[in-house]
Amino acid sequence: MTALWVSFALIFLAEMGDKTQLVALTLATRYRPAIVILGITVATTVVHLLSVFIGDVVGNWIPLFYIKVAAGLSFLGFAVWTLRGDELDDDEVKEHRWGPFMTTAIIFFLAELGDKTQLATITLATSYDIWWTWIGSTLGMVVADGLAIAVGIVLGKRIPEKAIKYGAVTIFILFGILTIVEAFYPLNFAG
Repeated sequence: MTALWVSFALIFLAEMGDKTQLVALTLATRYRPAIVILGITVATTVVHLLSVFIGDVVGNWIPLFYIKVAAGLSFLGFAVWTLRGDELDDDEVKEHRWGPFMTTAIIFFLAELGDKTQLATITLATSYDIWWTWIGSTLGMVVADGLAIAVGIVLGKRIPEKAIKYGAVTIFILFGILTIVEAFYPLNFAG
């Protein structure tokens, strides 16, 4: 049970102000909040399950460099995609219900690859029970991003759509570049 609470607290705190929380806020201004939280929950559940297995079993098989470069390039791709626009009206969104869900799940899945919360989950899984670590880290992430969605609901009613669009593009470009730079120049918190 200690693993559950340690994982929850650590991931919740690590997610505060993290890029994926900003992504959650941005998505919540664009799509229905219930769909966004569902997409986040599914993506986080899968990524954190993979993370605990990586921490427990394969630790060093996939170099973090490649994970970070792929995640950074994905963010740049999302910037282009956001700038181009989806051109979906309300009827199309209702007709294609899984569009926003899949968009959220894919963005979140890729955003978590190589992210500090994924790395923290991997690290926790090396010292704690993987199942409690998985549950705690997933819950910590979803609760933290739920707060961002609540903020997104309030802000989305007050901010023009163009400002949200260009803000999202800026965030995606910034995090894409930062993630790629960090792949080449990793941060060392040990010392």
